[in-house]
Amino acid sequence: MTDRLIVIGGVAAGMSAAAKARRTRKDMEIVVYEQTGYISYGSCGFPYVIKGEIPRIQDVIVRTPQDFIKQNIFAHVRHQVLEIDPQQHTLQVRNLETGAEFTDHWDRLILSTGGSATRPPIPGLDLPGIFTLRNVEDTIAIHDWIARQRPQRGVIVGGGYIGLEMAEALAAHGIQLTLVEMLPQVMGNMDADMAAHVQEELVRQHVDLRLEHGVEAFVGNGRVREVVAAGQHFPADIVIFSVGVKPAATLARAAGIALGPTGAVAVDDHQRTNVEQIWAAGDVAEALDLVTGKPTYVPLGTTANKQGRVAGENAAGGDAAFKGIVSTAVVKVFDCEAARTGLSERHARAEGLDIETVTATANSRAHYMPDHQSLHVKLVFERGSQRLLGAQMVGGEGVAKRIDVIAAALHAHWTTYDLAELDLSYAPPFAPVWDPILVAANLANR
Repeated sequence: MTDRLIVIGGVAAGMSAAAKARRTRKDMEIVVYEQTGYISYGSCGFPYVIKGEIPRIQDVIVRTPQDFIKQNIFAHVRHQVLEIDPQQHTLQVRNLETGAEFTDHWDRLILSTGGSATRPPIPGLDLPGIFTLRNVEDTIAIHDWIARQRPQRGVIVGGGYIGLEMAEALAAHGIQLTLVEMLPQVMGNMDADMAAHVQEELVRQHVDLRLEHGVEAFVGNGRVREVVAAGQHFPADIVIFSVGVKPAATLARAAGIALGPTGAVAVDDHQRTNVEQIWAAGDVAEALDLVTGKPTYVPLGTTANKQGRVAGENAAGGDAAFKGIVSTAVVKVFDCEAARTGLSERHARAEGLDIETVTATANSRAHYMPDHQSLHVKLVFERGSQRLLGAQMVGGEGVAKRIDVIAAALHAHWTTYDLAELDLSYAPPFAPVWDPILVAANLANR
């Protein structure tokens, strides 16, 4: 009898898993249930669709259910899985268009339900004009609201990646912006001294930045009109609410699938859960932090796609492993690039590590080249051994690929001495003879 694989969730991890399972086994039945109306899309492109830099939402949709049928993979959109029965190997599914419910059977199951936007119980959060940004429908709704309502004033709640990218997106429509953040800095996963450069760019772009402003209420009559934060009232015709992502693990928890210390599903290096014949991948699952050796939760598409491939191959009888991550990420904030990998100084100290840090500022190109810009590099390393633990970079150009060098060094467990010996490319239009990475490494080695 042919094995039946069901994948719950059809975005990055889910469709990567389904496609890899099909390549691994041609005879397996593969069915995907996705709660929204779309599968296989690049969610990181959403702010640029809203901005208008990407002309159509279809441009970030990679493949449709019809495309997957050609691979004999059957993806059902607008189908919500209500319950998993690990003993009977069944699912309870609701067709969200008809309301009909039915039971399906699985031999192997991959859980890729993703993450969901954090929504604390703040009065007025459900008012029209307040948006989170997680899926295609959210993107369309924000785009349409801007087109129809022509908002003049906007408030962004949260200074993480999505909030910062959406500041640029809304500003492109001439919307006067306020960004409120309850922490004393934006980009909470970076150190305050590096986040300060990002904050300077926001102010330079005329964003009214309000730090240590916790939101208390949203006020409106039929639609949002203002945001109340730290006792102050900020007018708003549109609000982007982006205060974090949490794993969508309710279904897993109810089925007896173990969650880890981060609140996401605990998995081993083969993406197996504690329940036999059930794997998990993507924003619902933990990953191993290669620097600390502990589970971590970093919901990014890069990790989701890799974990999905591993889960799909193993669910189809393969033997693949996912070794872990170093939490590399980059964000564009107007004319500024900010990136990080590994541990921040704050995180490293919280881990009880004996550390040192250095911060270097160098040119992105040779100093005599037009348009060269300052690039700030911070290295975090272990005192004595000089073991590299992490890095952060902020600058006007050249940040994204330089952070990848540090990420590779972290995967290889390098020291700052190793880093300083790198033979990096040099030509005046691209880098100075002493690259900012080498400048920082040499400073650390003194």
